[in-house]
Amino acid sequence: MAATRRPTLADVAREVGVSAKTVSRVLNEDGPSSAQTRERVLAAVAKLGFQPNLMARNIRVGGPDTTVGLVVPDLGNPFFGTVAGSIEDVVRSRGLTLLMGSSAEDPERERVLTQTFLARRVSMLMVVPAFGADHSYLKASRAAGLPILFLDRPGVGLSADCVVSSNRTGVQEGVSHLIAHGHQRIGFIGDLPPKLYTRRERLAGYRSALAAADLPYDRTLVTGAHGQETAAAATTALLRLPDPPTALFAANNIVALGVVAQLARSARKDVALVAFDDLPLAEVLEPALTVVAQDPAAIGEAAARTALARLDGDRSRARTLTVPTHLVVRGSSGPPRATAG
Repeated sequence: MAATRRPTLADVAREVGVSAKTVSRVLNEDGPSSAQTRERVLAAVAKLGFQPNLMARNIRVGGPDTTVGLVVPDLGNPFFGTVAGSIEDVVRSRGLTLLMGSSAEDPERERVLTQTFLARRVSMLMVVPAFGADHSYLKASRAAGLPILFLDRPGVGLSADCVVSSNRTGVQEGVSHLIAHGHQRIGFIGDLPPKLYTRRERLAGYRSALAAADLPYDRTLVTGAHGQETAAAATTALLRLPDPPTALFAANNIVALGVVAQLARSARKDVALVAFDDLPLAEVLEPALTVVAQDPAAIGEAAARTALARLDGDRSRARTLTVPTHLVVRGSSGPPRATAG
């Protein structure tokens, strides 16, 4: 069975009995046309199901597309899903459509994706930088007036607006909460690679909390994981130390899932746990999970409104906006207990 051909501008012109230029003039509202001609053209568009090629038109006239490009490292991470949803809610009110793609934490894939967005003349570009990416290639686009904004982590090689969480102070609050409950040996499981911006900031918060309580920093209690399986393995390794931690701090939501699963498998309810970033169903876990909650909706809204202000002509210096975190205390972060078994 032959594929159905999409109707073209020429098909609409033929249906109405006018030139393609007349149809274009009506649809783009860029020239005179009678009310009767306009009515006939719009009726033919509806009848044939014609969809104008906005990208081709914008390239032709040199204007931006009515889209916003967003690059994230992981489409499956609920944090980035909430950020994207919030961005979409804001830009939709301005008639803009959100386009989204994943870099999979690959700098080259990120660059290809951003260049694809640039080629279709997006109105704004937002990027959660992949580790190791260099964004200096975006300088010309930013100089030409394209609003470019980084999310969750700063970009490299380009001065541009950025929206981040209060990573350092959030972790300091979470670790201090464990210390206040009597824990002195607290394991830290961060993301990988170790030089990732969020990993460095959260580790700094961990160290600040220890220093404020006059507790030593023990490198054997600090490890990294990327994904649930490696987080589970890191949990096991920490708990097998000769002098194991009585509490763990999981430095992101994916790591936390692996830690929770491993503690449950090994029936280690004696180990306290605080996670950075909330999890779906965290309240119904046994025990319920204490978290340092980010506000991804507020991050997305701040990013969208900042970029829209740039689109409207704000030419002030690039700035970094920090969205506060807050500690949500549940049952997983109690005082030290005797080891199970």
